[in-house]
Amino acid sequence: QVHLVESGGGLVQAGGSLRLSCVASGRPFSNYAMGWFRQAPGKEREFVAAISRSGGSTGYADSVKGRFTISRANAKNTVYLQMNSLKPEDTAIYYCAADETPYRSSYYAGDYEYWGQGTQVTVSS
Repeated sequence: QVHLVESGGGLVQAGGSLRLSCVASGRPFSNYAMGWFRQAPGKEREFVAAISRSGGSTGYADSVKGRFTISRANAKNTVYLQMNSLKPEDTAIYYCAADETPYRSSYYAGDYEYWGQGTQVTVSS
């Protein structure tokens, strides 16, 4: 089992940047592919980005491609989400998640077994 704690959310103006972090504890971090998801008020949780166990493979939702970057530091048990050129529609609670199934970095929330508590990101216009 792994415990996930996100940080780095906050209030930012449109066009600004934030970097989210998610620190894992428990089983070895490199055993998990990691993903970021978000949920806006009244909307379904949606995929944002995913990264493989080694960090060699990443994937993004079309809505954030070219603006957001997912990365990980296995030695620090941490996954990051660098968010640039933020838009008001990026406002949501952002969650990191861990998937223990090997050989994939999924876009599907149901594939992730462990979730953090979330961090709020608010982008003002």
